[in-house]
Amino acid sequence: MQVFNRNVSVRGLTVFGFEIVLISGSMALAASLHGGFNSPETGTILWKIAAVTALCELCFYYNDLYDLTVVHSNRELVIRLLQAAGAATIVLAAGCLAFPTLLLDPSTFVTALGVFVVAVLTWRIAFNRFAHVPHLEERLLIVGTGVTARKLAQQIGLQQDFAYRLVGFVDETDDASMIRQHDVLGSAGDIDRIIATRHVDRIVVGMSDRRGRLPIEQLLRAKMSGVRVEDATTTYERLTGKILLDDLKPSWLIFSDGFRASRVTRFVKRMVDLSFSIILALVSAPFMALTAIAIRFDSPGPLLYSQERVGENGGVFNIYKFRSMRTDAELAGKPVWARDNDDRITRVGRFIRKTRLDELPQLWNVMRGDMSFVGPRPERPFFVDQLAKEIPFYLQRHAVKPGLTGWAQVKYQYGSTVEDAMEKLRYDLYYIKHLSIVFDLTIVLDTVKVILFGKGAK
Repeated sequence: MQVFNRNVSVRGLTVFGFEIVLISGSMALAASLHGGFNSPETGTILWKIAAVTALCELCFYYNDLYDLTVVHSNRELVIRLLQAAGAATIVLAAGCLAFPTLLLDPSTFVTALGVFVVAVLTWRIAFNRFAHVPHLEERLLIVGTGVTARKLAQQIGLQQDFAYRLVGFVDETDDASMIRQHDVLGSAGDIDRIIATRHVDRIVVGMSDRRGRLPIEQLLRAKMSGVRVEDATTTYERLTGKILLDDLKPSWLIFSDGFRASRVTRFVKRMVDLSFSIILALVSAPFMALTAIAIRFDSPGPLLYSQERVGENGGVFNIYKFRSMRTDAELAGKPVWARDNDDRITRVGRFIRKTRLDELPQLWNVMRGDMSFVGPRPERPFFVDQLAKEIPFYLQRHAVKPGLTGWAQVKYQYGSTVEDAMEKLRYDLYYIKHLSIVFDLTIVLDTVKVILFGKGAK
């Protein structure tokens, strides 16, 4: 299921929706016990309950409570639930000091806190047991035994968000008997029998080479009998939020839905970029001033530096950042990727990279139209030329403006290898395919999470 152009599992959406009811219900119960609904300000209290519920849900989200693959045990659930509840309490306490009339009073919230922590914990434990009942899981058969099929099987085994149970493989080479603990159940001619005996609900075609080998008649009969049939690339995209590049054919990119942002979307995106960049520039002005002072006292050299980067449609522009490296970082004259524990990074530079303060001058690039607020990160021309030779479809990431932040930045750590660049491209292509204003706003929310927890920086 897609929500705001992001693939969201029915399990995750069920958990999220039910917990909204639990938290808001706990708030309403606590307000009732403390006489809140006996006053003439009932409407105001309902708005306060909605605001506090939104705050709690945001804290849950930032503590990965809706990533069911991360929260895979009761111990992990308890730890993250208490962390989220503690964070919500701290934020609410600060809010009550600053705006005492806008939020629920502390006594009501403390009562509600105890109620919803117990309620959410009970609900999650019950849900985890109920969700893994075999009859509620979708039984999935993979046609193929190559690299794509194996990678998809591995992903299904790792994740807990989607209710897929892999029953096995259909062999495409007649030379395998078992793959990753799952049997090869037969060849293409056995698909009808496998569907009947294994009660298959979904077939995923993951054959490396389909020319003259695709079991069209068997797949058509399965489709007509009510079994879902889809390509491995589509399934992988749903599971991971990225595009599977292995064995990806240009025809899939051409004929698949998406990869087309309307003029209206692009215009609204530009207006949002201008608004966000101006507001953030004003808000962050004191931080930029402090950053400049710290750089001046930390190491000799200019406060800012500029570099050529590749932008939309392959155009080159100059990007601006606070200097975080020594001035002799590239004395050889050849661009070098940043590395773990890079000794070229200054003391202040390490901090401003981790907190993303070094990126703030790029707000000027956004205002000028060189960049967007959200999009693939711009790369240097030297690396683009190198990566385009080694990674298929790499130049397609330039179909949109580069961004201050992006889907790859919030989903994957900072990378400095060709393999890292390929992994980021998978996320970038997913973003370009599903580009929308609301998707951008969810990425901004994720970016705040990344900054708060210091992920991805180097």
